[in-house]
Parts: sequence; structure tokens; C-alpha cells
Amino acid sequence: MTRYGFVIDQKRCVGCQTCAVACKSFNNLPDGVWWNRVMTDGGDAMDTAGGVYPNNYLSFVPVACQHCENPACVKVCPVGATYKDAETGVVRQDYDKCIGCRMCMSACPYTGVRSFNWDEPQYQIDVVVGDSDVAPHQKHTVEKCTMCWNRLAKGLAPACVEVCPAKARFWGDLDDPDSDVASKLAGRREHQLLEEMGTRPSVYYLS
Repeated sequence: MTRYGFVIDQKRCVGCQTCAVACKSFNNLPDGVWWNRVMTDGGDAMDTAGGVYPNNYLSFVPVACQHCENPACVKVCPVGATYKDAETGVVRQDYDKCIGCRMCMSACPYTGVRSFNWDEPQYQIDVVVGDSDVAPHQKHTVEKCTMCWNRLAKGLAPACVEVCPAKARFWGDLDDPDSDVASKLAGRREHQLLEEMGTRPSVYYLS
């Protein structure tokens, strides 16, 4: 079994939002929907420093679905629309099965990584963008990062990893000692988000 995951080097991340924009474009996300966000660890607004002058600091935290080993969302979905792929560890969603109960959104401890389409998806432009094999977005369904499942099926890395100009994002098999993610974790201090929740995220941050 493969256990796909991400490693994000916060020392390299410059908060440019390229990963977030690429995710939105490649997946043809509707207006107002973002699967990937880059939060500022400092002030309350984007790109504001924390600390007290002259000892200020600025750090960025890209946040999306954590594709947990022990996903709370899967446990509460009453129809199996949210499920963990047995071969890759990717937490996926079946839009056709989703009944819009939003139990997965309530159970997930990572606020904001899921969105709900209350209405028919709307777009600023009337041209479909992104990969042609992205699943169509539907009304009354929950959405989140798919780890670019359609790209993985073709042997490609997720879009956010390929476009990162600072080379701060890495992806691969966490259980393969020769993978990029395993090599990045070796010898560096790392942490996960909300480790105390017991979800065992597949996203690691290097600080």
C-alpha cells in the first residue's frame, strides 16, 4: 500500500498564493471556493507580520485537506460519499453519493478545508478551465482537495506541487524511504496540524 502525503517547507514558502491559484484553476473551482489556502502566521490579515518591532516575524502556512490516516470525516459520513482510498491513503469524495448533510464538515477539525455548494456552481467566465478530466462540480455537495486525483492516475504530481516557484512543496509516498517527502523529513524538525486530535494527518510542515 502507498501512503501519499505532502511536506511543506515553511522556510521556503513565500506566501505567493501560487499553489492556491493553481489548485483553483486546474480543478475549475466555482466562484468563492478555494481548496487550498495560504494562511499568515503573524498578524490577523494576509502578509502581516507578527511579533513586536524590531523582533517581527512572518511565516506562511498553506492549508488544505490533510488526507488523514485516521480521518474523522470518513467515520461520520452516513452514505460512504467520503472515503479513504485503500491503495493510496487519499481521502476522496464521491459527489454522486453526497447527500449534502455536511457531517464531514462538522467532524473535520481543520476549519475551512471543505466547502459546500448551496447552489449550482457559478463561474466568473463561461469557459471551463483546468484539466478536462476533473469531476464536474455539483449543487448541494461538499468539496475539498482531492490531491489532484485525476493527475495521480496519470502518474503526475498534484498541481500545487508542480507550480510552486519557491520549491516549498513536496509530494510522494511517505512510506517509501527513497521518496522526496521521506528525504525532506529526514533530519529536519517537522510538525503536523492539530496532532492532538488523533487524525494523523498526511501533511507535514518543516519549520
